[in-house]
Amino acid sequence: MALRAVSRLSRSPAALDLRSVLAERGFRRLFATRLISQAGDGAYTAGFGAYVFFSATTYPNPAAAASAFAVLYLPYSLIGPFAGVFIDRWSRRQILLVSALVRAGLVALTALLVLSGQLGVPLYVSALAALGVNRFFLASLSAALPHVVPEDKLVMANSVAPTVGGIVTSIAGIIGVGLRLLLGGGHGSAAVIVLAAGVCYLLAGLTAATMRRDLLGPAQQADRPAEPLSRALREVARGLAAGVAYLTRRRGPAAAIGAIGGYRILYGIAFLMSILLYRNYFYPAGNGNAALGHFTLVVVVSAVGYGLAAVVTPPVTRRLAKETWIALLLACSGAVAVAGATFNQVSFLIIGFVLGLTGQGIAISATTIIQEQTDDAYRGRAFALYDMMFNGVFVIGAIIAAAFIPVDGKSYPLIAAIAIGYLLVAAAYALPRPGSSPAAGDGTDSPSASAQRSSS
Repeated sequence: MALRAVSRLSRSPAALDLRSVLAERGFRRLFATRLISQAGDGAYTAGFGAYVFFSATTYPNPAAAASAFAVLYLPYSLIGPFAGVFIDRWSRRQILLVSALVRAGLVALTALLVLSGQLGVPLYVSALAALGVNRFFLASLSAALPHVVPEDKLVMANSVAPTVGGIVTSIAGIIGVGLRLLLGGGHGSAAVIVLAAGVCYLLAGLTAATMRRDLLGPAQQADRPAEPLSRALREVARGLAAGVAYLTRRRGPAAAIGAIGGYRILYGIAFLMSILLYRNYFYPAGNGNAALGHFTLVVVVSAVGYGLAAVVTPPVTRRLAKETWIALLLACSGAVAVAGATFNQVSFLIIGFVLGLTGQGIAISATTIIQEQTDDAYRGRAFALYDMMFNGVFVIGAIIAAAFIPVDGKSYPLIAAIAIGYLLVAAAYALPRPGSSPAAGDGTDSPSASAQRSSS
């Protein structure tokens, strides 16, 4: 019986799609580059975050926590638009290689600052620089994916690559936290974890070097050759404006980016609340390691939900339009957020699991919509704007919360705002958009086909 079940599962459409994606040599190498790098991201976040938020000698207040979020996430927003313009001009393989190697050096510097016990401007500047370079790396991964995967397998590729990458990030982060707890939580353990991230980035760069320089695009057209670098530098702002203008004519990608923005601004509020609750409400007696250990459980269940999204989303989007799935996931996020009003650890474990699932399900669907309905010449800018929305509004959410939330994180009005906010975003996204293309899977043209006609 069990063997028959396994046999049926291996012949399922999802399993066949997964095998076809993994059969692509270019995808496997790009995938390996992503996984190694995102393992580094997990180690870096564990070392840096534990050092800043869960040190035995510090108690983060809302403003300080929001400032730390700004350091960790604003590079994605500030550098993202510029990254997109260059990603549409430079060899994406070279961007992956060079950015990984530069990041390894910057992270080594951060490890030295952590080892010295510094918690101030030099540490934050080194973190900002490392994360800023990471922006080029991650945006290039997304823009490069359609060059190594057939268009009809993009949903599966977008499920597998970022989701497994996120799981690897979580696992590496959990291992890093475990190492910190095992070594007693001193500066030395945090520095070792951060340095391990640098090693991962070095390996990711070497893996990227195994791909052909021209494999990942951008595709150069004979009638539209690449501009000289000096001219490209002068036209960064113009290129970004062109990307924004382009997306305003593509309602599907624009709405998908808006949905991600709505989800993430509310997630920023929820995440800040959870940090403060675990550090200052659930464990207020100064035991930073106990708070960190139990908060890690939230990270674990979130990672499980995150991974489940990759299993659920491809079969669901064969039966439902991706737009419908995004709206349902947003509504589900609002419904589960109500459980936070109990302010106990079990409810936040449930919220963590569900938001991990819904957030990644929305990201998979939105990413695919952008890839399907955006020309390659603009795809880098589209993903730079996507990432700017994804991370910038997360910080905005944390800043908004910091203005109202108490030091211990317990706030009934903010829980209500999160729940109602998700429901409102779901309703806004579900509203019909005049001129939008028919949904895939309803017997009419696919979004990508409509986009191709509109651009021809």
